[in-house]
Amino acid sequence: MPSEIWDGPVADSPAPAPIVSTRSDFIGHVWSVRTDIVEINDVIVSRDILIHPGAVVVIAVDNQDRILLIRQYRHPIAMYVGEPPAGLLDVEGEPAHVTAARELAEEAGYRADTWNVLVDFFNSPGGSSEAIRVFLARDLTEIPGGRPYTGEAEEAFLPRTWVPLDEVVALILAGSLGSPSTVVGVLAAKASHERGWKFLRPVDAPWDVRTHLLAEGRIHSGV
Repeated sequence: MPSEIWDGPVADSPAPAPIVSTRSDFIGHVWSVRTDIVEINDVIVSRDILIHPGAVVVIAVDNQDRILLIRQYRHPIAMYVGEPPAGLLDVEGEPAHVTAARELAEEAGYRADTWNVLVDFFNSPGGSSEAIRVFLARDLTEIPGGRPYTGEAEEAFLPRTWVPLDEVVALILAGSLGSPSTVVGVLAAKASHERGWKFLRPVDAPWDVRTHLLAEGRIHSGV
């Protein structure tokens, strides 16, 4: 039995396990599901995978250190949730930061002059390939005439509010806000703010994880 003490680098690292066979179970417009027969640690097992296009999130912070949140209905959980602007990476060839700027405009009616990469995360890596990049948007201005009404159903009506950063953190820790984009993005913003917004990455910083997922066929490209 090999040692279960890890003394290597503390970092995520690509290590695709050999796939014996794969079967497509569902192909949708937003994501797909497949079943892989895969060899992991010399054992052949079956694993179901949700293949996702990936997404971006925008943590917009104004000059009063308030966070922009949108109240949006999420049907899978049958709840309204408080979330930052966000969207799928479903436009082929569109850079992630361009998608983020478009979503900030379309969902909230704002543009930002200062952009940085805040944090990257996997939403549920035990069963899904969804990788999310969170951007920090500052130096904000409202778009004349407000947001363009480009959505439907859940996106047709998006009430928004500005909440002080520390208050959002308290709401998260109290269990009042639970969307992963809110939890990860706001707590990362709090950590970065306490460090004087140091250690932020450039808006077009390499996203090696997404490159890896593309190479491994883990990005859904629609039907």
